[in-house]
Amino acid sequence: MSPPVAPPGWSRWLVPPAALSVHLSIGQAYAWSVFKPPLESALGLSGTQSALPFQLGIVMLGLSAAFGGTLVEKRGPRWAMTVALICFSSGFLLSALGAATEQYWLIVFGYGFVGGVGLGIGYISPVSTLIKWFPDRPGMATGIAIMGFGGGALIASPWSAQMLESFGTDSSGIALAFLVHGLSYAVFMLLGVLLVRVPRVPESADGKPAALTGVQVSARSAVRTPQFWCLWLVLCMNVTAGIGILEKAAPMITDFFADTSAPVSATAAAGFVALLSAANMAGRIGWSSTSDLIGRKNIYRVYLGVGAVMYALIALFGDSSKPLFVLAALVILSFYGGGFATVPAYLKDLFGTYQVGAIHGRLLTAWSTAGVLGPLIVNWIADRQEEAGRHGSALYGLSFVIMIGLLVVGFVANELVRPVHERHHVTAEEIEEAAHVARQQ
Repeated sequence: MSPPVAPPGWSRWLVPPAALSVHLSIGQAYAWSVFKPPLESALGLSGTQSALPFQLGIVMLGLSAAFGGTLVEKRGPRWAMTVALICFSSGFLLSALGAATEQYWLIVFGYGFVGGVGLGIGYISPVSTLIKWFPDRPGMATGIAIMGFGGGALIASPWSAQMLESFGTDSSGIALAFLVHGLSYAVFMLLGVLLVRVPRVPESADGKPAALTGVQVSARSAVRTPQFWCLWLVLCMNVTAGIGILEKAAPMITDFFADTSAPVSATAAAGFVALLSAANMAGRIGWSSTSDLIGRKNIYRVYLGVGAVMYALIALFGDSSKPLFVLAALVILSFYGGGFATVPAYLKDLFGTYQVGAIHGRLLTAWSTAGVLGPLIVNWIADRQEEAGRHGSALYGLSFVIMIGLLVVGFVANELVRPVHERHHVTAEEIEEAAHVARQQ
């Protein structure tokens, strides 16, 4: 499948909706918790078991993005979106079969493994193309698309809940809900497959494609640079801090104010989770667009430095003021989303556009690591503190101190980022030779 080249006069503003159709679909992953209670009841699962499809999905997201990034760069966005469509939708269809036959391993394999591959390939599928279409505003462009991943749960959560209410929460009702998800997302993602285009490469005076200008680094060379690993740390620390709150948001706010005169109800806690999702989504477009104005290093100074201050405010004063707790958490989650959306543009600034999609895929292993690290820190420490007889906000004090330390580590790593040494640069001749080989293949 050849990358579809835009005809003359094609509007670049048609590409973000194509990216959004994919990211809004795969963003359903953040709404997996809707299926947890019905699955636990229908199949007799524990909370840990019912979380396994989501956890495996996030791990496969990072791994498939890392290993598939070069193929996405070579084959183009239409191929990548097609693979994402097939894998993500097939994951739901396999899960539907697993629920109908009450074979939970099939749900784990379908949603977690097969669907997780769709998550990873779909997540990186439009990034390189958007950066090439919007060289003047790469932060805004990637922010629009990645905003969809954060906002997908806002659509999927009520939709899934309504289906379970209509179809029932037994195994057959869950199977039917999975089936509708798989078919619906296939149709919606197909819009992106049909709409996406890559920009026409300008020609030089001799009629050959014009050489890329500025610093250009291959994916293989990028992972050998200290800049890549500094950014890996930056992303991992920022995501760990955000997901530490996001994964345990409802019980956390309930615990913080359980011993006060105005405890938080279950309904209010659910509303808090919805607010966090909105902040996550808004941060992806808002902060990434701001990075186009103030620069990528400066915006990560905000994410990591101000994020550490917000965690400190919650740890010190959060249990005495609900508005302070909520506001600080919303800021942290906006930084969490903004960090995801800004990092592709940061990579473009450092390594160029030559193989930025493949480099981004490799960097997303930081997300897989943080997806395990963040919840592990918060949950394990809370469990130990509860066993020691503590309660309320005391369950989280130590984990918040650790989060502050991790954000400081990320801040230092960001300060160490420097321009890539010229020994890692690829020449125009090497790029042309690689393109010639690809055309022959």
